[in-house]
Amino acid sequence: MNVPVLVENLNLPSDVLSDTTTIPPNSHSSEASPSASPLLQYRRIAIAVGDDASHFVAKTAIGLLRYREHDVVAVVAADQSGRHAQDVYGVGGSIPVVASLEQAGQPDSVFIGIAPLGGRLTTSLQNIIRNAVAKGIDVVSGLHEFLFDDPALRQQALQSGSRLIDVRKNDLKLVAKAARFRPECLRIHTVGHDCSVGKMTVALEVENALKKRRIDAKFLATGQTGIMIAGDGIPVDCVVSDFVNGAVEDLVWRHQHHDILLIEGQGGLTHPAYSGVTLGLLHGCAPHAMIMCVEAGRTHVKGLDNIEIPSLERLCALFEMMASQRFPSVVIGVAINSKHVSAGAARNEAASIRSRLGLPVCDVFLDGPEELVEAILAFQSNR
Repeated sequence: MNVPVLVENLNLPSDVLSDTTTIPPNSHSSEASPSASPLLQYRRIAIAVGDDASHFVAKTAIGLLRYREHDVVAVVAADQSGRHAQDVYGVGGSIPVVASLEQAGQPDSVFIGIAPLGGRLTTSLQNIIRNAVAKGIDVVSGLHEFLFDDPALRQQALQSGSRLIDVRKNDLKLVAKAARFRPECLRIHTVGHDCSVGKMTVALEVENALKKRRIDAKFLATGQTGIMIAGDGIPVDCVVSDFVNGAVEDLVWRHQHHDILLIEGQGGLTHPAYSGVTLGLLHGCAPHAMIMCVEAGRTHVKGLDNIEIPSLERLCALFEMMASQRFPSVVIGVAINSKHVSAGAARNEAASIRSRLGLPVCDVFLDGPEELVEAILAFQSNR
């Protein structure tokens, strides 16, 4: 991937514009080399949330606060100004929530912190972006409404020196070739019983736990928030459908020198709206094993309250069958997201799943990810 000075996307060929920087594979750690990725060069990020953003919509902000806390100077959300990020979002410690960019403490960038359905900019965010560009501050967005497609904003950025980075915009046109990956590279894919159940979070927490054991593990981002955290990846939900499998296959190919890959899942295989991207990911990354992510208490498809979520038994069997059409794969553990239920209810659901599936079950925040790490290492030693 190459990034020019005025950036349309993160996948432009090097001959499109001059003064480019090559992005090699990198870690999302704030200790990574500043030249590793344009997104990881930013160390004074103002996260723009705007007004009236729910926690669900602000999940990109929450992800950045959790995994790049030391690179964030402020959250811009006028309706919550005067508070700390920890009080508003449950993460971020004493990072201030402010009303305007002027109060954000000389940021070097503005990262758009929302991920609403449809991916469109709100009026309050548009105002923050225009203000940032006028000041020559770089703006990073992962929304479907691209910054670069606004001629006036583009012209303003050219004049001020601001960089516009649309994380989702891409020109990937890679057809899958059923690549034979390096056998020693273990591929673990986080999948889910529905969308928005914590697949990225589980992959990152497991990666961090493996690294603490000095194991060469690498998180592969496939969505906007993951890319902003890791500095690399593919926006799989914005790749032309014919090329999803190939783009994912290429992502894995470029990182197969690592011992273990944690590939972020998207959507849900039985979700009426997002099943296509889920299957493309499944066949593109050809996982050896999968971690099933579930939200405790959720019984119906997100956004479609008339559609029930199938049983975990059926979903695990379905994922294994569909994945194995490309490469033999099994579910080796379950990550339970219990943020919307009591601790007692979470324990009961975890015990039920463990009994029914015979698999390790944990909440990566309440319990830690060690049960999943042990399942991965056991699978690795036995294959």
